[in-house]
Amino acid sequence: MIVVDDAAMRVLGARLATVVRSGDVIALKGGLGAGKTTLARGLLSALGLEEDAPSPSFALVQPYDVPLVRLPVAHVDLYRLEDDADVQELGLDDYLTDSLLMIEWPERLGARLWDHSLVLSIEVTPDGTRRLTALVPDAWRDRWPPQ
Repeated sequence: MIVVDDAAMRVLGARLATVVRSGDVIALKGGLGAGKTTLARGLLSALGLEEDAPSPSFALVQPYDVPLVRLPVAHVDLYRLEDDADVQELGLDDYLTDSLLMIEWPERLGARLWDHSLVLSIEVTPDGTRRLTALVPDAWRDRWPPQ
């Protein structure tokens, strides 16, 4: 999928918001500036968040609960993590019971990424557009691509 700019990335996030469920995991891969946080902001906005969502780079996990959003979301940024033990301390499994888990830099999880995760890889092309590739597990087959 080609995403032409930040506005289109936000629209894709908003379309994803129409199909997400509690227990879902969306793993966002891509370099700095690829649009991972922009997509997450589009999704959060479509779920009802009225303020602009900050990047969770320093907080690592930024939770959003009802009534701020219609579905609880944990927005996670693992960029600064260097050790597997740090990931364990975040308790990400706990969010799978009743929340959507959106993870930037999921590579830091290693082999621990959940099998039901929708993995979106974003590559910035030389002309500035983004090429998005999706690894779609069975849990997402009837929901990808979102309309």
